[in-house]
Amino acid sequence: MKRRLVVGLVFVLAVGLCGGLIWFNFFRDKMITQFFATMQQPAQTVSAAKVEAKTWTPAISAIGTAKAANGVELAVQVGGVVTEINFKPNERVPQGKVLVQLDDAVDRADLANVQAQVKLAEASFARSRALSARGITAEATFEQNEASLATARAQEARTRAVIDQKALKAPFGGVPGISRIDVGQYLQPGTVVASFQDLSSMKVDFTVPEQRASEIKLGQEVRVGVTEADLPFKGRVIGKDPRVDPATRLVSVQALIEDNKDGAILPGQFLHVEAILPEQPNVMTLPQTAVITSLYGDYVYTIEQEERAGQQVQVAKQVFVKTGRRRGGALEILSGLNPGQQVAASGQNKLQAGSTVKIDNTIDVTKLDTTKLASGQ
Repeated sequence: MKRRLVVGLVFVLAVGLCGGLIWFNFFRDKMITQFFATMQQPAQTVSAAKVEAKTWTPAISAIGTAKAANGVELAVQVGGVVTEINFKPNERVPQGKVLVQLDDAVDRADLANVQAQVKLAEASFARSRALSARGITAEATFEQNEASLATARAQEARTRAVIDQKALKAPFGGVPGISRIDVGQYLQPGTVVASFQDLSSMKVDFTVPEQRASEIKLGQEVRVGVTEADLPFKGRVIGKDPRVDPATRLVSVQALIEDNKDGAILPGQFLHVEAILPEQPNVMTLPQTAVITSLYGDYVYTIEQEERAGQQVQVAKQVFVKTGRRRGGALEILSGLNPGQQVAASGQNKLQAGSTVKIDNTIDVTKLDTTKLASGQ
């Protein structure tokens, strides 16, 4: 009897213990699930930007090549031996300075001979003119002396021209490059001596699509720079081809940069060009970093106030947008947002819809100045 009672008691205790363990495990799992379901994620730190309606200055973007407004490859017209080189590379020289002198000793001797012939012809002509006026000499003799004088003077002019050609002069004020010749070297006609460029003003050749050629006008302002983000040089359009290249479907345009500060732009240099178009008011803009591109379209994370657990928190909400033109870090927003809304400008890779956020613009390394906008798209 006692044994049955003890066995029964042990059985009851074992069943109770097993039931308690099962209940505890169930309760524990339920509480853990509830904890994670209601647990608030820590606020993610992002930088923010406001959607603003600003004045947008559109432009046509292009790639151009620079060349000097006045630039040539200096070459000799006649052959000869170099006796003097009167320039140094990168030294500015005035117009008319003799840069290279070829040996002209023989030509100067010929000039002295021709000058003597001119004097003799002048004397003969003067005598025949005096005699002809008195009717002593024949008219044919007078005409022959007149022709001889003209021939002598023409020969003198030709000799002087040859001497002048052997003195290679600067065709305009500019800067010569590295000399490609040496003193004592014999030069054939057409031999290039050096590159000669006037860097004070530059021409920029670029092309625009045929669809936008009508927007390019003579005198239109252009901005030019080495990088797309920095266009410090200003100029104007001075020419546009009246035809479309059938191979590329592009129209060639030329602009003039009249103030090439310190020769910063060099001939042949690759440049970014923007042809400025009329301003457009009330264009909504954002930094380009605020917009995320996906397979489903472009979207941003707006930052809005929301009450959670009795507290006001800032929450990220996904909003799809339609974008337009862009340039220099600024992006036009066509639809999806309203002026004044705040959006996450950086740090979006940590966000998802409904995430709590904390704004800290001091860490925004992509902060942009969108007060000066232009677009070529």
